[in-house]
Amino acid sequence: MKVSRIVLIIFIGLILLAGTFAGGLVLGWALPGSPSGQAATIGAGGTDNPETDTTVTPADTNKLFAPFWEAWDLVHAYYVDQPVDDLKLMQGAIRGMMEGLGDKHSSYMTPEEYKSASEDLAGKEYTGIGAWVDTSQDYLTVMSPMPGSPAKAAGLRTGDQFIAIDGIDQTGIAPDVSLTKVLGPEGTDVTLTVFRPSTEETFEVTITRAKITVPSASAEMLEGNIAYVQIFQFGDKTTPELRAGLKEVMAEKPSGMIVDLRGNSGGYLNTAVEVVSEFIKADQVAIIEEFGDGTRRELTTNAGGLATDIPLVVLVDAGTASAAEITAGAIQDYGRGTIVGTVTYGKGSVQNWTPLSNDQGAIRVTVARWLTPKGNQINEIGITPDVVVEITEEDLANNIDPQLEKAIELLSRQ
Repeated sequence: MKVSRIVLIIFIGLILLAGTFAGGLVLGWALPGSPSGQAATIGAGGTDNPETDTTVTPADTNKLFAPFWEAWDLVHAYYVDQPVDDLKLMQGAIRGMMEGLGDKHSSYMTPEEYKSASEDLAGKEYTGIGAWVDTSQDYLTVMSPMPGSPAKAAGLRTGDQFIAIDGIDQTGIAPDVSLTKVLGPEGTDVTLTVFRPSTEETFEVTITRAKITVPSASAEMLEGNIAYVQIFQFGDKTTPELRAGLKEVMAEKPSGMIVDLRGNSGGYLNTAVEVVSEFIKADQVAIIEEFGDGTRRELTTNAGGLATDIPLVVLVDAGTASAAEITAGAIQDYGRGTIVGTVTYGKGSVQNWTPLSNDQGAIRVTVARWLTPKGNQINEIGITPDVVVEITEEDLANNIDPQLEKAIELLSRQ
């Protein structure tokens, strides 16, 4: 399973990050499908209700789609520029169908987008500007620049919107399409016109695309005997990399630990449960899935967590989404640590990513919503930190991190 897409699209390689899993469920933005599982079974007609399924006859379906085939024939007969591209028409029809759901996290992915999204969480190397992005907004929007990436060096920030790409206005253009314009070969340039809502500033920046290895997790010791753990995404390599880092810093016997989830747009649902299990003791509810028929399923923590007793502070911001919110929400509900930062993104749904026939991409469909262990719904709401700390423009200009400073202060008091 994966957590849906804020689409966290990764601006690397050929694609976006918005994800899901191939054959699995995703929490959050762009999470590719489960490498080995099968997609959740959805009944004919998009429902698991047998009564609904049996009432739809082939004749009903033919009648329903008659206008579509009429339009198809009219385009082929009368469109001025012949021949038309049937593949593009087919893909456009699927995209339109998904948009008809009115759910920004259910969508169609082209073969290129699906391939890139699926490879992203596997931690492979990409070519691009190195940013996680959100394709559910009016414009392609930065969730977070990757550490050490061209996007980071160019000064891009969470919330930045790409309103023009190489001089072409992106108003009215689907962000998924805009994404393809940002991606490109190593060593080539892309010029972005960026609108920054926090300051209402518009500016241009030219970025040279580069090879980027998608980070997953890291750990180090800070002054004052405090461990600092960063989790960048919830992918295939997150759990082993996180555990390796935790073993290293826990050997130093730290007095406290900071878990930095800022700018983390999410990933696989099962990885989220594994990460929560590192900080919360076994057999506790990590997340509750709520399905369309009202039924619920509880996923519980695993045994063997490496940091279940150490004092914790968790850092979050508006770029913290999906699987990252699951982690922060569980820690907050159990009083396991203090949440510091700003209100999170609010991605509280689960998507199923299913590849389509003939290698024609995939669709991601919202199949459930998730709740925190106490049953709190965070979709479109987010998680409010226990201690709210903003980062100002002045802080950014002076390379000051008041959120990290507050975390260190809180742990130093214990």
